[in-house]
Amino acid sequence: MQLKDLFYKIPLLATSGSMETDVTSLTMDSRKVGPDSLFIAVRGTLTDGHTYIETAIRQGATAIVCEELPAETNPNAAYIRVQDSARAMGFVAANFYAQPSRKLNLVGITGTNGKTSVATLLFRLFRSLGYRCGLLSTVQNQIDDEVIPATHTTPDVITTNQLLTKMLAHGCTHVFMEVSSHAVVQERIAGLSFVGGIFTNITHDHLDFHGTFDNYIRAKKGFFDQLPASAFALTNVDDKRGLVMLQNTAARKETYSLQTLATFKGKIIADSLFGLNMFVDDREVWFKLIGRFNAYNLLSVYGTAVLLGEDPAETLTLLSGIVPPPGRFEQVVSDNKIVGIVDYAHTPDALQNVLETINDLRYSDEQDYLPQIITVVGCGGNRDVTKRPIMADIACRLSDRVILTSDNPRNEDPMIILEQMQAGVSPVDVRKTITIEDRHEAIRQAVALARPHDIILVAGKGHETYQDIKGIKYDFDDRVVLREAFSER
Repeated sequence: MQLKDLFYKIPLLATSGSMETDVTSLTMDSRKVGPDSLFIAVRGTLTDGHTYIETAIRQGATAIVCEELPAETNPNAAYIRVQDSARAMGFVAANFYAQPSRKLNLVGITGTNGKTSVATLLFRLFRSLGYRCGLLSTVQNQIDDEVIPATHTTPDVITTNQLLTKMLAHGCTHVFMEVSSHAVVQERIAGLSFVGGIFTNITHDHLDFHGTFDNYIRAKKGFFDQLPASAFALTNVDDKRGLVMLQNTAARKETYSLQTLATFKGKIIADSLFGLNMFVDDREVWFKLIGRFNAYNLLSVYGTAVLLGEDPAETLTLLSGIVPPPGRFEQVVSDNKIVGIVDYAHTPDALQNVLETINDLRYSDEQDYLPQIITVVGCGGNRDVTKRPIMADIACRLSDRVILTSDNPRNEDPMIILEQMQAGVSPVDVRKTITIEDRHEAIRQAVALARPHDIILVAGKGHETYQDIKGIKYDFDDRVVLREAFSER
């Protein structure tokens, strides 16, 4: 494709060299540059792509996109100067791959909690409705049955367009995509065409990146601000910032709720460890998912399907048979009826939702005593430090025993993370709290403390199959470790 065709309707500040240069690939990584590549110099959080422009040219790049021209330009390359390289990259990628998102029903899901669950449930629902579908999520990317490992909640926009093109080639008609706040700010959704957006909820998270909660809210809202009038914007009006997301959107405004009037209304009839019974728009349905937070997830999925033209009754029938995504309230039960629950809850709100659900569900006529809740929880390194004491406080308030342990410490000292969590443990809760740095040993200790019918929550990592320590990802799966501990008991 010629260079000039890639910049259709993209504002340019200046050009140097021939715009008829042929381009065979796009990249923002100088290490991936090949012959006739277009290299996009993006200013990142850790490095500035502008410092690699000459390296990219030496490796074969024939065109450069940049915000600032180098002091000396290379006669072997064309230069295109733009206001924002990251944003321009999105539209260039869309043009290079022939606008794949416009040929798909692309739905974006954003919010602090529930993105993966909602995206995965939509993917499973629409496949059961007979469509070929794509999934872009934290857990994995998927093209029908083909699983592609995910490295980010939202990939870079070049990768996204590559995946969407591949999905089209496989006959996909619908794609469900998690949209993180980082992705909005870093322009990783620029140039994509969405038919709809979903807002789940928002609580304190990622302040290490956004700086303030207001900035975080604005990042989430930025996704809806970009939606066209032809799209729908579906929001949870029970979240106090649900309507904020719709303030400046051009999209059709739709709502869902368990508490008030909304486009899609739900009501919980009964909730147990075996499933969830609800009224959804006056239809009674039993679901295999558990908990109030999943009631919201199910409502958003149902609403999205209806907004995309699916039959309400058929949608609910199929939804009732779908199981939870991996690592989301996933149960592992021992032979002597100790119930293990592995959940990705890694924010204060998510942890509180899961523990409140467990507290509501632990009452049963089968036991002659009230089962204990034993919570194993940690906090990730190189992430928002303000939530660490809050997470410990929530675990203590809503559990009978708490074991603070390592999560993914990344490049931080795990004991420092644990000390910051311990600051949230009140003097009255110290007696029921244990700190064990080794996560494997922490889970084994939880099993040792448990009696039949007790409930062990292992929170924070969910579906993950590794533990990130000092830049190395070691094999570690909470579900596997929990099963091994049960078998050893």
